[in-house]
Amino acid sequence: MIQIIASDMDGTLLNDKMVISKRNADAIKEAQKNGVHFIVSSGRGYNEIKPLIEAADFNSPMITLNGAEVLDENGKVLSSSPLPKITAKKIIRLLRKKGLYAEVITSKGIYSDNKAKRIENFAELLTRVSPDTPYKLAVIMASNRLELMNINYTDDYMELIDEKHTKVFKIVAFSSEGKKVLDPIRDEISQNSELVVTSSSESNIEINHVNAQKGIALQAYADYLNIPMDNVMAIGDNNNDVSMLKVAGMSYAMENGSNEVKMLAKRIADTNTSDGVGKAIEEVLRENQEH
Repeated sequence: MIQIIASDMDGTLLNDKMVISKRNADAIKEAQKNGVHFIVSSGRGYNEIKPLIEAADFNSPMITLNGAEVLDENGKVLSSSPLPKITAKKIIRLLRKKGLYAEVITSKGIYSDNKAKRIENFAELLTRVSPDTPYKLAVIMASNRLELMNINYTDDYMELIDEKHTKVFKIVAFSSEGKKVLDPIRDEISQNSELVVTSSSESNIEINHVNAQKGIALQAYADYLNIPMDNVMAIGDNNNDVSMLKVAGMSYAMENGSNEVKMLAKRIADTNTSDGVGKAIEEVLRENQEH
């Protein structure tokens, strides 16, 4: 019997309009009404997730930044796994040397040192999830969306990292050339045993502390509720979801997910543009009733 459902956001819970569909939201609320704990598990930070779930009219705990922070439904931090400051600086220097644009996600929010690059990356994401969107329109949409999101800009990442009360939770590097450019850098960074490198799309790598993994966070959340992992369902679409799909008793991969994720998962859900999460939740709720 499923007692916890954990869902990724991008490519999973969010559709091509980057929102949570009514069917997905209704299924989550029905699960919660039936005593099933729902938790968002995303590479996004709290300030990006909260408006999306509020717009869908539900509330839930959150595994954020790939597991670097776990928060309850009121936004209280339950656990955090920041990057050591010296390590964060080394990563930034390496990415600069490789000529890559990167963003730094901190306890004070998301930071960029190049607004044009930030908009360009967001526009590329929009055209990937919605291929019918012309690039010029995607740039306009990205510009508008970024004004609504809590993005901070800095001239110097090193100064930002040095700030006394600032914790660095994640560094994301981007390349429109994808794996060809990113895989060698991923391999180099992965040699450091205190780091874990994942990705939420083919055009990025996400660098966290090794304890900041969705699977570790989901296991800790289940332990906190005293629920066995056999009674936990996880659903995702990409590389940064692998750790939670491995620990969950019931795992779903999105039809639009990566081959790695689809081979790993026990079941395949419909696509993120066809309410895949909602349909999967409806399926497990029916199975719960049969038990």
